[in-house]
Amino acid sequence: MSSLYKPFSVSEGPCQDAILRRGCTPLQHPAALPRIASAGGGSTRTFTPIPNIYPGQRNLAAAAIGGRKITHPWKAILAGGIAGGIEICITFPTEYVKTQLQLDERANPPRYRGIGDCVKLTVQDHGLRGLYRGLSSLLYGSIPKSAVRFGTFEVLSNPMRDATGRLDNKGSLLCGLGAGIAEAVLVVCPMETVKVKFIHDQCSLRPRYRGFFHGVREIIRDQGVRGTYQGLTATLLKQGSNQAIRFYVMNLLRNWYKGDDPSRDMHPLVTALFGATAGAASVFGNTPLDVVKTRMQGLEAHRYKNTLDCAFQILKNEGPQAFYKGTVPRLGRVCLDVAIVFVLYEEVVKLLNNVWRTD
Repeated sequence: MSSLYKPFSVSEGPCQDAILRRGCTPLQHPAALPRIASAGGGSTRTFTPIPNIYPGQRNLAAAAIGGRKITHPWKAILAGGIAGGIEICITFPTEYVKTQLQLDERANPPRYRGIGDCVKLTVQDHGLRGLYRGLSSLLYGSIPKSAVRFGTFEVLSNPMRDATGRLDNKGSLLCGLGAGIAEAVLVVCPMETVKVKFIHDQCSLRPRYRGFFHGVREIIRDQGVRGTYQGLTATLLKQGSNQAIRFYVMNLLRNWYKGDDPSRDMHPLVTALFGATAGAASVFGNTPLDVVKTRMQGLEAHRYKNTLDCAFQILKNEGPQAFYKGTVPRLGRVCLDVAIVFVLYEEVVKLLNNVWRTD
């Protein structure tokens, strides 16, 4: 009489027999035979046993057997830093224009009539180099910012991935939120505060700051270390929601593109398109927070009691449309930014995988 095999269930523990049946995985058969004959002939397939390890590690080990490539956190940190440094050198002029328009409050009255006028007056007054005023502060911060972002995301997401390497959308949202909060506290808030003060300082009749280190020294001398953490609440809200939206949309599109084949490669142009889409979603989702953050970090931040008071005064004095000041230049910069960063990150990781073994 032929044997009847009992279906596998979690409560009953792993299958005790050595037969790998349809729907089961090698993880469910620690006693599986190392060689399993195919149905019609003598060809064989070899499986590597999985040691007893905790669930997060088991996912990584199973992925390695299934061909899934796990990005080591140190690779993510290095690749993220390289990608961030290159990206900011390309996109900084749009960041400059966006910040100038947000600081150009209606009550002043406004100095600029639009994006083109802002670029024209800046070049007339300061030359082309004027569009790169404040680059040093952003460059010094962009490299560690991207490094912390991608490193944190990989640390949080690797244990949450299934055996095929797929991360569900809820997981990508939470991991993106965690990455955004980490980069806000460690890098973004002090970096953005210095950048906004530098750009705002250029608008004054007598600029005080002669360079990055001189500016930082002056800010700390006048306001203490706390002076580099102005607008922390707004920055946490902005960066947390920013990265949550971006990683969520990027992961959603990646899973849709790969379908049932997680090992399917994504062409850099596809990655760029998905990255630009994720960037656009984050712009429309949190530009109001970006406006509040910029005001809280400017030279006139003393006018506001806190983040809520800043938002209330903007709404009262300038109307709800003020919360979307600088949206167009920010949209162009962020779409380009996110597309470039994701493409560079993926390509640098591939390069590192060829020269740096972390299995």
